[in-house]
Amino acid sequence: MVTLRRPPEYERDGPVLEPYQVILRPLITEKATHLSERHNAYTFEVNQLATKTEIKLAVETLFEVKVSNVRIQNRRGKPRRYRQKLGRMRNWKKAIVSLHDDYRINFY
Repeated sequence: MVTLRRPPEYERDGPVLEPYQVILRPLITEKATHLSERHNAYTFEVNQLATKTEIKLAVETLFEVKVSNVRIQNRRGKPRRYRQKLGRMRNWKKAIVSLHDDYRINFY
């Protein structure tokens, strides 16, 4: 088991997440496929508590690649209706991770 060690300047309160707790799943969509083929950027659903630094370290640890840039989006859950009741989907965090030109990730 690999524990992520943050540099001292990035220390914060809260739990220390393992790499497999930071990256929840890859997002395979048309737009994500286009980003991976054209711009060498991959999209992941990540833990709500994860920071950019933790996401970068987790991707480098799990996939053995070199990350150049991380962008984050906090996605709001959509409203949904079930019979006469209104509810909403959960909020989630999306990360777009750009890799150096020499590296690739194969999901399939």
